[in-house]
Amino acid sequence: MRIAVTSVFVDDQDKALKFYTEVLGFQKKHDVPVGDAKWLTVVSPQDVDGIELLLEPDGHPVAAAYKKGLREDGIPCIQFGVDDVQAEFERLRDLGVRFTQEPLKMGEVTTAVFDDTCGNLIQIAV
Repeated sequence: MRIAVTSVFVDDQDKALKFYTEVLGFQKKHDVPVGDAKWLTVVSPQDVDGIELLLEPDGHPVAAAYKKGLREDGIPCIQFGVDDVQAEFERLRDLGVRFTQEPLKMGEVTTAVFDDTCGNLIQIAV
């Protein structure tokens, strides 16, 4: 068994696709109409056949409450691995990304947290 797809709830799939591809650097993998929404996934350009991230609509009341609760408590909904948190922080900050936590070293781990513009906090770590 392996992880094939994981998801992040977004308030606007088109806006999310733009942010996750043009700013974060992921690549679109699938864009399939499903009713009023899409099966819309992105992947790392370093592993195009790897785990897909589903940009899932947050229209269900439970999804909206989940996102709201995590955000209000400052909890990231997902974590992405990077080679250098400081360098990625600077790259994203220069692109206008708003960080809620600048790089913070905690023992051997360094993390930073940013707003994905779609209602989520995202953590990067090394």
